[in-house]
Amino acid sequence: MIEPHAPAPPGAPPSWRGPARLPVRPGTGRFLVLACVFVCAACGLVYELELLAFASYLIGDSVTQSSVVLSVMVFAMGIGSLGAKRLRRHTAAAFGAVEILLALVGGCSAMALYAVFAWTGGWGGPWTEGPRCLLVAFSLAIGLLIGVEVPLLMELIQRIRHQDAGCAVADLFAADYVGALVGGLAFPFVLLPFCGQLTGALLTGTVNVVAGGALVLGLFRRDLGRRARWTLPLVGVAVLGVLASAAALSGAFERAAREAVYGPDVRVAVQTGVQEVVLAGGTDGRPLDLYLDGRLRVGGQDARRYHEALVDPALAGPHARVLILGGGDGLAARAVLRHPGVHRVDIVELDGRLAELARRDPGLAAANGHAYADPRVRLVVADALARLRTTPAASYDVVIADLPDPGISASTKLYSEEFYGLARRVLAPGGRLVVHAGPLTGRPRGFWTVAATLRAAGLAATPYRVLGHDPGFPSGPDRSAGAPGAPPDWGFLLAAPGRTAPPLRLDPAAPAGTLTPAALAADRRAAERTRIGALPASTLIHPRY
Repeated sequence: MIEPHAPAPPGAPPSWRGPARLPVRPGTGRFLVLACVFVCAACGLVYELELLAFASYLIGDSVTQSSVVLSVMVFAMGIGSLGAKRLRRHTAAAFGAVEILLALVGGCSAMALYAVFAWTGGWGGPWTEGPRCLLVAFSLAIGLLIGVEVPLLMELIQRIRHQDAGCAVADLFAADYVGALVGGLAFPFVLLPFCGQLTGALLTGTVNVVAGGALVLGLFRRDLGRRARWTLPLVGVAVLGVLASAAALSGAFERAAREAVYGPDVRVAVQTGVQEVVLAGGTDGRPLDLYLDGRLRVGGQDARRYHEALVDPALAGPHARVLILGGGDGLAARAVLRHPGVHRVDIVELDGRLAELARRDPGLAAANGHAYADPRVRLVVADALARLRTTPAASYDVVIADLPDPGISASTKLYSEEFYGLARRVLAPGGRLVVHAGPLTGRPRGFWTVAATLRAAGLAATPYRVLGHDPGFPSGPDRSAGAPGAPPDWGFLLAAPGRTAPPLRLDPAAPAGTLTPAALAADRRAAERTRIGALPASTLIHPRY
């Protein structure tokens, strides 16, 4: 496909056909072409970031999905650049057609991905891979079209005034890279917070088709054939109509898609700047479901089960001063405040909007027992790792890591040796750290990796798990995929500084209805008899309410 340098064959058209007949001076024409390069580069990067954001949000594991999207797009851009050589004889018309197609594909990509995820994700079988396949297809298509853009724009620049190839490439790439910078900054700071993912992609497509159409029809109209002169405007207007119609319907579409994903009881759906927060139910006797970036964080009856299993074993020892890392929903704080002897609870939450919802939303506030109204509770809006670095040593009796699932790449630093070393430093003598380490049965490798990291940080840990109440719920509070057929469970690690793991016992003064030593002993014997999976020996806690 890559052709070696060779003289043109006899009869081939010359590569330089003379300057284009422009309605403006050549200097102005070059500026307009470079401005179009700038806009196209910005739009192309927005499409790429849209795909990356949706891949992480809908599919999870942002590192893997980002690698797939980026590698496929870069590969496709190379193929597109090679294919552009076949279009040089009709450069202006080809560029206009590419921009119209790119605007349609890129602008509608977010809505198409969301639709497939919402309405086919629960079909099972091969349909479960539908979002991934569509993600790769869009990455390939957008990459091909972006790859075609640069050679055609290079040809248009040379059509205005023939110059040394190195200088022309330098000018074009300078405009391209600056445009990419603007697009990369506009996506998180302008498009996402003010327009949302769906409308932002559609608006980007509109800008793309307008910029490409204005350049071709306004500057290079005389290079177009008779058919192209009326076909390109007609098709461009039709694409603009499609994008405008989709934007007008995006609100209704998003509500319908949310209901398909989360059910008909969705009450709140906000983009906080840190994550998307969705609240379903929680009023009129309906169970509350809390989703963060599409992952189930709090699910009905399992919310109490999960948080009491997280909190109660850690508070069996000294617990006057408690630090909760994460837990902005207030549910872990509620479980802590039910124990007598708690004098102070500090919550370190990155998302202040989530904490505000936990304080003011009637359903979530009722679920957390209005924990934020308790004078012992203090909220600090900060990154958990950064906060630990500035916390004085021996400040807390208990540290509770109520953090996103370790299977989510964005939370990796919160399960690192450095993080646990800092947590160990802030523990007072006799203090304890408890960590949610993901589903033990569904992802044993991840669970035991967290245990090994605790050990490397100078903490000895006792593993245990709790079974979910509803077998229909996926494993873990973050709706993370576990092994097929694995019972839903949450895995925890109760750790203390030193080489001796803390015993797993419950506070005798714990409120009624929480775990009991008798139930613990019975379930541990059952676990030893059944030898669940091929996992190392671990304690099994199954709360009974």
